[in-house]
Amino acid sequence: MLTKDKLNRINELARKSKAEGLSVKEQKEQKSLRAEYLQNVRKSFKNQLKSTKIVDEEGTDVTPQKLKDEKERAKKGFH
Repeated sequence: MLTKDKLNRINELARKSKAEGLSVKEQKEQKSLRAEYLQNVRKSFKNQLKSTKIVDEEGTDVTPQKLKDEKERAKKGFH
């Protein structure tokens, strides 16, 4: 999870970029922060998927095998 300070800094750099432009150092910082943010979003999404179970109208578990396999790997401590 990204800290509130880092999220604020991402937004601050985005506003500055639109208003006046960024220095090379600020561009590198922005790129790094965005990459970290995206990494966290992807990790969170994968964790959410791993806790998902798909059930049809009849109550039958129709979760794809690939997702079931990922859940098993997560239980065993593999990522």
